[in-house]
Amino acid sequence: MVDVAVVSFRLGGSDGVAIEATKWIGALRALGATVTTVAADGPVDVKVEGLGIRDTRPLNHRLLDAALDAEVVIVENLCSLPLNPTAAAAVAQLLAGRAAVLHHHDLPWQRPTTAGFAPPPDDPSWVHATINELSRRELEARGISATTIYNRFDPDPPRGDRRGTRAALGVGDEVLLVAQPTRALGRKRVDLGIACAEELGATYWLLGNAEDGYDEALADLVDAARCPVLLGTPSIPGWSMHDAYAACDVVVMPSDWEGFGNPVLESATHRKPLVLQRYPVALELEAFGFEWFGLDQLNELRRATSSDLEQRSEHNAAVARAHFSLDGLPPALADLVAPLGTSLGQPIHGAQR
Repeated sequence: MVDVAVVSFRLGGSDGVAIEATKWIGALRALGATVTTVAADGPVDVKVEGLGIRDTRPLNHRLLDAALDAEVVIVENLCSLPLNPTAAAAVAQLLAGRAAVLHHHDLPWQRPTTAGFAPPPDDPSWVHATINELSRRELEARGISATTIYNRFDPDPPRGDRRGTRAALGVGDEVLLVAQPTRALGRKRVDLGIACAEELGATYWLLGNAEDGYDEALADLVDAARCPVLLGTPSIPGWSMHDAYAACDVVVMPSDWEGFGNPVLESATHRKPLVLQRYPVALELEAFGFEWFGLDQLNELRRATSSDLEQRSEHNAAVARAHFSLDGLPPALADLVAPLGTSLGQPIHGAQR
């Protein structure tokens, strides 16, 4: 049985890195590995002060060293973006010459605020994984070889509670509900999401919170909106994102940039029409054969019949199943760590779900 440690700024939350790390942890356990989770924040096995994003607390080096005493260490984005350079340097130093996987969700030059920083660290004993081909090629251009492992999804997610969620939101059956399942940040382009709902004559629903000082900008956008705006998620015991997708009629992803953008695939598995701004990685994903609406194609969406939308949704669900199914993650991870001299074996049937 292989002992694996997974380390990041935070784990177990609702941000994209944490969600994908949870999937990797499930896949590793399906392969028979024992997994220890390590982070500054979240429901983890070992909490290490000083590992968090922009953490000002002194780093507990002794605890970190003990927590990362594993056959393989997987670093989730902590060494990818310079959000805590002290912690990143400490982790890289601890892992020098040891079997490790650096899982890159974002890279410094892909964000204006970190564009001037150096590429992630590298070591002959490590392997690198990216969540898209664009990042893999950009790392390769900087002398770092990586493998692309796209984010994976359950092709048959729970149906969710449409009626209960809409009742909790105060949205009637007759209301067209456009959901943006993201946080509120500048690059998430909430303004375009609201504009989409306005043009469709819909209610706009932003699920995530404002971060990085975006609160005032979000308040201004809500005040100026020419459509009803809902913020946050309902307080219903056991409520999940499956219920959000069940409740909405259209998903909007107006971001300028996403390292992946999980809602684009979740809209497919939940069989909802998607309106998006075609950011670079969205174009990469669309090339698999998805049929999405652009922000400039709202008239086409309005004119589409129920039969048209159902046919498109079934097509997108089939593409997602063929190329992005969660069942393909365990063998992909087994192949990824094989060069490290680690054998994770075959998936244990049913262990990942």
